Formats: sequence, structure tokens, C-alpha cells
Amino acid sequence: MTTDVKKRGLGRGLDALFQDARNEEESFAPKIRRADEIVKTAQQQPSSPRKISIDRLRPGKFQPRRRFDDAAIDNLAESIAVHGVLQPLLVRPVSANMYEIIAGERRWRAAQKAQLHELPVVVMELNDNDALEIALIENLQRQDLSPLEEAEGYQRLMDEFHHTQDILAHHLGKSRSHVTNMLRLLKLPAGVKKMMDEGALSAGHARALIGCGNAEEIAAAVVKRGLSVRQTEKLAQEASSGKTAHKKSVKPAAKNSIWKDVDVLALEEKTSSLLGMRVLINSVGSSGTLSVEYKSLDQLDDLLDKLSRPSK
Repeated sequence: MTTDVKKRGLGRGLDALFQDARNEEESFAPKIRRADEIVKTAQQQPSSPRKISIDRLRPGKFQPRRRFDDAAIDNLAESIAVHGVLQPLLVRPVSANMYEIIAGERRWRAAQKAQLHELPVVVMELNDNDALEIALIENLQRQDLSPLEEAEGYQRLMDEFHHTQDILAHHLGKSRSHVTNMLRLLKLPAGVKKMMDEGALSAGHARALIGCGNAEEIAAAVVKRGLSVRQTEKLAQEASSGKTAHKKSVKPAAKNSIWKDVDVLALEEKTSSLLGMRVLINSVGSSGTLSVEYKSLDQLDDLLDKLSRPSK
């Protein structure tokens, strides 16, 4: 009897907790949905809703992208030279003769290289808040931002619009653990972030260095020796334990790794990326064990939530 009462009480407590989460989502979700609707409206307009001289357009001040890939812009310019700009830019008026780009700066840059004189646009009256939110969401949904640009976009949406990680994850089609892990990159020292921006260090390598007192020193060693993510994690753990592991000779990653089969290592990295947690696979023949390391109860709770969801 006592057990049944406790179970029913726990159930009511969980129901109340889930309802609070649902209420919170319902209160913030319309903001992101509205931003989505504005972007979709622009995308679904006829191919040439209105044309504006290219010199009357200027980059948006809320553009989250800090780096533009010149090769990708060149490829886009070649396509635009042949086919034109198929999707109009979303802009807002900022003066009698000028318009600010909210979505479509890459197309604007490429169009200049293709020597176009006019561009198709959708003009909307937007305040600063709407312009910022739309610019961030539109770019995040394109999934071609750098890891740091993506993390900074999440942080701005949280800081300036009070969106929670759960809300962002749901409406941007990401897992909550992905959003959490991306935000953690912002805690890295400037030197490590610079290596990431330059493409010398991957997000996976950088995540392994979060919380390390000598992260920049380890990152430099990782880049110089061409270490794998797993080796970087080991190096960071040893450094955090007070060992001088970074002074030891560590073999670079190789296709014929002596520690584990390359397919097993690939599965570890893929599963770790999907879960947002470190995953280790120890196999013997066709059987083995899989272990997941979590650093907080929130991470564990997030994993259990994923495992308990019904398959679609």
C-alpha cells in the first residue's frame, strides 16, 4: 500500500514537472515559429518579387557568420552567372534608398562577383529584435556555420530572447545535448578558439580540452602531432590528473591503430557525436561492451530521455 502511494505521488510529481516544461515551451515557441514563418514566406515568393539595385543593399548588422568561404562564394557566383538568383533575399528598409540584408548575404556577395546589377528581394518592415532573431535562426538552420559561430548564435538567442536550450533544440531540429555541447565551446580560451576558426582544430578535439588549465598548450601539441580526438581526450585527462603527459611521445593517429580496429574507433566517434557524451566500445569477436561517460546528472537525464522516447 505504502509503495503504491509513493509511486502515485512520484507520478504526479513527474507529471507536474513535464507540464511545467510544456508550458514553458508553449510560451516561447511562438517567437521561433514566427521567425520561421517570415523566412518561409520569403522563400516561397515568386522568383522575382521585386528587384533592387545591388548597390542599394548592405550586409546585416546581425549576421552571425564571421567567416565566408571564398571557394564556396566563387562556386555560388558561377551558378548565379548561369541561372541567376533563384531565391530572393529578405531585406528591411533602413533609409529612403538603402536596405539591410536579413537573410541572403552569401547570395549578395556571390552576385557581386557574378557582376549582377539587380537582385530579387522581399522587403519587410522588421524591428531590431525580429531582424536579429531571423538572421540567427535562418543561418543556424542552414547548418553551414562554423562550430563557434553556431555556438555564438545559440548564446545570443538565449541571452537576448530568453530561449531555453530545450526550446532551441526542439525548434532547430537539434538534440538538447548537441546545443549544450556547442555552448560549452564558448568556455575555451581565445587561443584554442583561434585554432578552431582557422580549421586547425575540430570541434571534437576542442571539446576534449574544455576545463583544462593548459588547454592552449595541449591544443598546440595536438595540432603539431596530428592527434586523434581519442588521443586528445587521453592527453587532457592525464594533464588534469597532474601528469606531464603532454611531454610524452604520443603516436599520431594512423589507419592501422594498434589500440583498436579503425571501424570500432569510427563507431565510437560517431556514437559520441550523436549522444554528445564520450562513448567507449570494447569488442571481442562479435560481442563486447559499450560504455557511456556522463559528467552531470543533467547529461544522464538527457540520455535516459532519449532512450525512453518511442521510436518513430
